[in-house]
Parts: sequence; structure tokens; C-alpha cells
Amino acid sequence: MRVIAGSARGTKLTTLPGEEITRPTIDRVKEAMFSAVQFQLPGANVLDLFAGSGQLGIEALSRGARRCLFCDQDAAAAAVVQANCRAAGVFADSKVVRMEASALLAATKERFDLVLLDPPYRHGILQQILPAVARVTQPGGIVLCESELEAQLPDEVEGLVLQKQYKYGTVRVSRYQKQDEEDEA
Repeated sequence: MRVIAGSARGTKLTTLPGEEITRPTIDRVKEAMFSAVQFQLPGANVLDLFAGSGQLGIEALSRGARRCLFCDQDAAAAAVVQANCRAAGVFADSKVVRMEASALLAATKERFDLVLLDPPYRHGILQQILPAVARVTQPGGIVLCESELEAQLPDEVEGLVLQKQYKYGTVRVSRYQKQDEEDEA
């Protein structure tokens, strides 16, 4: 697994063995995700929820994001994220927290321009967490959700509107955009 573009291009990233804790995003899916948001990345405040190895947030930082908050509840995963941020040269622009995703979303006062979601598959986590994600997403902000093809995601949730879905083999990427308050009225 490596960073595919930007200032850290080619940096090899470490992941935990097996897929019980982390499941790396394949390069073609990662490239498609970031091609869809390339113009929103410069200067963005990013949240990488369910960070795993941190590859998605590191990719965002490598491509010009200003800052990334990484969250994973697993101690070993959080340690790998920190090591990968150092290896990619983005540690100064990173904050890694070890806590449960919904607890972070309930506690944070930050608002994010880009939220990256790649939770464990087949647990209905995306459907449960999207309302809380909507509350921390800036108006005009983007949420990218990686899921299994069978996942049933809403067309709209608390101002997040589904813009497009992309299919890559057994993976679906759903792109939401947060509507401006005046657009919601």
C-alpha cells in the first residue's frame, strides 16, 4: 500500500496484518475517490473516521489538505496511523485520536470540509453514523463513504445529499455533499 499522488507520492504505508481491524482501500478506488474531490482538497480540514492505517487521510494531506483528524478506536491501528503519518511527512498536519467514532462526533466542535468513511463492512455502520457526520460537515463539504455493494444508503440525511455512487468490483463509493443552510430552507 502506498500514497499515490502529491507530496508524499510513492511512500509505502504500513497496515496491520489480516483484515479483522483494517481493510486497505485498493489503489483504483482511492484514485477515483480523490479524483472526485481534487478541487476541494487544497486547504481542506479533513476527518478520516475509522482510519485503519490512515491511508485515506494521508492521501488527502499529500494532495494539499491543510489538516486531518484521524480517528480509530483500536490502539494498534492508531499507532500505525501515527507511524504512517511520520513516514509520509504529514505528521505536523495530523492529529490521531483513539476513540469510538460516534463518541468523537458527539464531542468535537470542529467542522470538516471533507469526511472520509471506510468502516467495517456488513454492520450497518454507515447508516447509523451519517446523521452525526452531517452535523460536523461544513456547508458545501463532501463526505465519501466506502462500502460493500449491498449497503443501502439514504439519498439524504440531515442536509447531506447523495450526489453520486461509483462501483468498483465489490466496492461502492458514495459521495454526499452538505447543503448550505439557505439551500435547506
